[in-house]
Amino acid sequence: MRVVIAGGHGKIARLLERDLAGRGDTPVGLIRDPAQADALRAAGAEPVVCDLEHADVTDVAAHLTDADAVIFAAGAGPGSGAARKDTVDRGAAALLADAATRAGVRRYLLVSSMGVDDPPAAGTDEVWAAYLRAKRAAETDLTSRDLDWTVLRPGRLTDDDPTGHVTLTRHASRGAVTRADVALVLAALLDAPQTAGATLELVGGPTPITDAVRAATT
Repeated sequence: MRVVIAGGHGKIARLLERDLAGRGDTPVGLIRDPAQADALRAAGAEPVVCDLEHADVTDVAAHLTDADAVIFAAGAGPGSGAARKDTVDRGAAALLADAATRAGVRRYLLVSSMGVDDPPAAGTDEVWAAYLRAKRAAETDLTSRDLDWTVLRPGRLTDDDPTGHVTLTRHASRGAVTRADVALVLAALLDAPQTAGATLELVGGPTPITDAVRAATT
């Protein structure tokens, strides 16, 4: 399976690239900075320089040729302002969907966030509020499209070792989850076409990942 990952140098993306390469898939990471290429190669991924804030749909679609799936795992990152939350977390996600449609790639996994259903509370930090609004807008855009999409909403992310056990459901209680387990769930979702059309929340839990994915839409 050839899987193109937007935000290919991110923490979750690099863990996912290792997982996919380790099982014999071909991960391709879209990156903005050519200096990140060696890190992707070390993770077993093919690096492709493509700045989603400045590329057009034709450019992006060209990188999706022969892809079986795309995953949007990009984000403006710490230290970015409210404007870039919109251009990356919303705008780039929509651009990737446009490109997937043009390239004929139906499977699209979107890494979103828990907490986006409710408007930001009064007094919420403006950048964080912009992030939540952007993620919600990206979900709204994607779920309106004729693609085989799955939205994954992780809880609070940690850098702990993977546990291999999670809670994956349409509505989960707030909690934490390791980035490594998020990557493993994404890899499992690629093998679960029955999750297309589902928005799933993810936190740490007692259920083995394969079983959690299998049960998520039953």
